[in-house]
Amino acid sequence: MDTDGTHDGRATRSDRVPRPAGPPPPGLPPKPSHAPTSGPTLGDWLRFPRSSDGPGVWTYGHVPRAAEEPEETPTRQLISGALISLLAGLLLWSLLWNGYLGGFWLWPLYMFTPDSWAGTLPSVVASYVWYAVVAIVLIIGFGRLGRWPELGRRLLSSRALRAVQPVHTANPAGPEAGGEDDPVRWPELRGVGLAEVAERLEVEAGGGRMNDVDYARIRRAWDSVRVDPSRMRAFADAVRAQGAGACAHPSGARDLPVRAARHDLLARQVLLGTVKDGPRNPYSRRGTALALDPDVLGTSLLAVGPSGTGKTRQLVRPVVESLSLQALAGQAAVVAVGAAGAQLGPDAAFDVVVRVGDTASVYDLDLYGGATDPDEAATLLAEAFVGDVPGIDVRRAATALAQLLGPFRAAHERFPAVPELRELLDGIPTALDALRRDLAGQHAMLRELDARARQHGAPADPGPALADRVALLDRPAFAGFFDTTGQGRPFSLRALEHPIRVRVDLPERGHADASRMLARLLLAQFNAAAAARTDRSLFAFLALDDASHTLTAGTVRGVQRLRSAHAGVLLTLRTLDDVPEELRTPLLGAVGCRMAFSGVTTWDGKRFAEAWGTEWVETRDVTHRTVFADQPLTRLMHSFRKLVTGKAVTTDAVTVRQVERERWSASDLAHAVPPGHAVLSLTSVRGERAAPLLVRLAGTS
Repeated sequence: MDTDGTHDGRATRSDRVPRPAGPPPPGLPPKPSHAPTSGPTLGDWLRFPRSSDGPGVWTYGHVPRAAEEPEETPTRQLISGALISLLAGLLLWSLLWNGYLGGFWLWPLYMFTPDSWAGTLPSVVASYVWYAVVAIVLIIGFGRLGRWPELGRRLLSSRALRAVQPVHTANPAGPEAGGEDDPVRWPELRGVGLAEVAERLEVEAGGGRMNDVDYARIRRAWDSVRVDPSRMRAFADAVRAQGAGACAHPSGARDLPVRAARHDLLARQVLLGTVKDGPRNPYSRRGTALALDPDVLGTSLLAVGPSGTGKTRQLVRPVVESLSLQALAGQAAVVAVGAAGAQLGPDAAFDVVVRVGDTASVYDLDLYGGATDPDEAATLLAEAFVGDVPGIDVRRAATALAQLLGPFRAAHERFPAVPELRELLDGIPTALDALRRDLAGQHAMLRELDARARQHGAPADPGPALADRVALLDRPAFAGFFDTTGQGRPFSLRALEHPIRVRVDLPERGHADASRMLARLLLAQFNAAAAARTDRSLFAFLALDDASHTLTAGTVRGVQRLRSAHAGVLLTLRTLDDVPEELRTPLLGAVGCRMAFSGVTTWDGKRFAEAWGTEWVETRDVTHRTVFADQPLTRLMHSFRKLVTGKAVTTDAVTVRQVERERWSASDLAHAVPPGHAVLSLTSVRGERAAPLLVRLAGTS
C-alpha cells in the first residue's frame, strides 16, 4: 500500500485550512479525521502477485522478461519483403483466375456441388464462396511469408515494436478473495485452531482499520509464535483485545507521519527508480522497477556523487523511511546519522532524536557505546579519535586509553567524562594523584596508571594526539553532553537488539572536525554492537548521510563482517578523495552494492570501473573497399552510379569478434550518466549479483 507525502517532511492534507471549532452544521457529515488515501485496498495489496528474477527487482507485479534481446528486422527489409510477397500473390491469383495454370484449383468445387446445381443460384453462391476461400488461403500464406502482420504493427503503432515479441512469463494470478489461501483470512491461524483470532483480523482489514504496517507487524509476531509456541496464548489474547493494534511497537505508532517514497512491506522493499530502457542495461532488466531491501542492504551500500545530485533525497531518505516502517513492524532497527538540518525525516518518525550540541536535545550520546569493558571502550574511542591520523598506531592508542579508563572505572564505577578524560590524557598531576588516592590497595590498576605515566611524553606516545582530539569535544557547545554520571538520557547502540528508530544530528556547521570524529565513533560502535548481538533476528542498519573523513582501516574491516551479523551500512560520499588512498580499493571491496551518481569525476569513475570489471561483448567491424571494374560496360555503370549518388561503388566486409570490455568506463561514468540517474550494482547476502544498471531515480522529472 502506498501513501504519498511531500519531501519537506509535511504531510499533504486536505484539511490544512483552519476552520471554526465546534460541531458541523446540521445536515452535513462529520469532518474526516484524516486525508483520503488512494490506491489499492489492503486486501488487493496482499493478493497482488509478486515475483522476482534477481536482486533489486521490485516484486510487486513484476513480469520477467526474456534473457536476451531478439533480433529485429529492419523496417525497410520488412516493406520490401511485404511488397514482393504481395506481387507474388497477385501474380499467382491472376494466373489461377485466367486459367494459365489449368483448372485444378476448381476440382473441390466440382466434386462437392451436385450437377443439378448447374446454372442455378446455389451454384453461383458456392462458386464465389470457393473463390473467397482460395483468396483467403493465398492472403494468409503470402501474408505470413511477407510478415504483413508484423509490418502492420510496426507502422500503426506509435512506438516501434520488436520484430519478435519478447517471451514474457505469464504473471501468476494472486489468491482468490475469500479462498482458502487468501492472506486476508489468515489461513495459518485457522490451521492451528485460532479461527476466532483470524476472524477478528479479517474484520479489521475489511473495515479499513488495518494498514500495511499492522499486517506486517502481526505477521512478524505470528512468526515468533511459530518459533516459540508458548507465546500463542498471549498472541491470541492480544489480538482479541486490540485487533489490528495488537503487538504494537513500544512507541505505540502504527505508521509514519509522512511517507516520501513508495514501499512494499510484504516484500520489505522501497522503490528506488526504474532501470533505463537502453542498450547499456541488460535486456532482461530494461524498463523494470528497481528496489532495495534487507537482502541487498545486508551487504552494505556505498554511494558516491557530488553535492546536489540527490543522494539524501533519493537514496538515504527512502532507505531510512523503509527501515523505519520495518522497525514499526518489529523487523528492523535503524540509526540515521546526518548533519543538523538534513532531510532524513521528521522528528515524529523516530523514537530517539539526538541533537549533539543542542541544549534542547532530550537525548544524549553515550561516548562509550554502552561498553562495560575498559579495553573494548578504549578500542572504540581510539578508532574514532586517531583512526584517521597517519603515523599513529590505533592499537597503541587503545592501550594508552585502556591504561586510564580501567583505573578510573575501578575507582568510580563509571567511565570518565570528557573533561576528566582530557585531564588524564594531558597528564595533569592533580588529576593523576587524585585517581591514585582513589585506587588505594588496587595494585593491578595502580600498575596500569604508572605504566601510562612512564609512557607519557615518549616520542611514540599517542597521548598528546588523543588529548587534542578529546579537546574537540571539551567545548562550551558540548557542555552537558556525553554525561557518564547517570544524570542524562544517553543513547547507546547496544539498543540495536530492539526495533528502534534513531536519528543523530551532528553539528557539522560549527564543529566539522568534532562531527567527523563522532561519525567515526558511531560507525565503530555500530560495527561492534551489531556483531555482539545475541538476537540477530532484527535487521540492524546504519545510514551515514555523509561519510567523508569517517572511514578508517578498522571500520572498513568491520563493514566486511556485517553481512554475517544480519546488518548493513549505507555510506554516501561526495568523492572517493574523502577516503584515504590506501582505503579506497578495500572500501569498494568491502561493500556489496556500489552506486555512482551523475557528475562523478573520471578519477572516481576509474575506481568504480575497476570494481565492476569487464565483460565479453560482440563487436562488428565493417570495412568498405572500392570496387574496380574490368569490363567497359561495368565501368560505365559504376561511373553513372557515382554520378547519381556521389559515392564510389564499394563492398562491405563485416568482421564479428568477441572482445573483453569494461562494463562502465571511467569516461562513461563521468559524462554519459544523465542528471537524475545513477549507475548501481547490487549483491545479495546469498551471493546473487546484478550487473551495473543505469537507473532513473524516482522523483526525477
